[in-house]
Amino acid sequence: MAAITLTVNNKQFKIDVDPQMPLLWAIRDFVGLKGTKFGCGMAQCGACTVLMDGNPIRSCSTQVSVAANKKISTIEGLSENVEHPVQQAWIELQVPQCGYCQSGQIMTTVALLKKNPDPTDEQIDSALQGNLCRCGTYPRIRKAVHRAAELMKSKPF
Repeated sequence: MAAITLTVNNKQFKIDVDPQMPLLWAIRDFVGLKGTKFGCGMAQCGACTVLMDGNPIRSCSTQVSVAANKKISTIEGLSENVEHPVQQAWIELQVPQCGYCQSGQIMTTVALLKKNPDPTDEQIDSALQGNLCRCGTYPRIRKAVHRAAELMKSKPF
């Protein structure tokens, strides 16, 4: 066990855990945020995606010790009232079906739009290729990414 300080959604948490524990379980079980989902446990599906220093990572395969003293952002940290443009686009276009993968899809989209505020379909597909949706909502996801890009131009977040 080791004392590790995590900064999650701009709040610090001091936890005493095995440094090799996946970040996912630290976020869910020790920080208490349940929006980040467990999907496959092998970094293949993207359901567990969070941002570390602004970059999308798979929290199921990232050791908590790697995340110490870095800035972690989860779906709960995007906005207090679901007002982030990406969240608004998802709602407007009714993207989710079962919804399980959506926090990972949204977090990956946030990172994409920060780096590329006007992505093409191909760039969207490339950025989101590791985020699997078992319901097949990919066409709605792509439309929502474009809509979020529009919203961010008129209301930067």
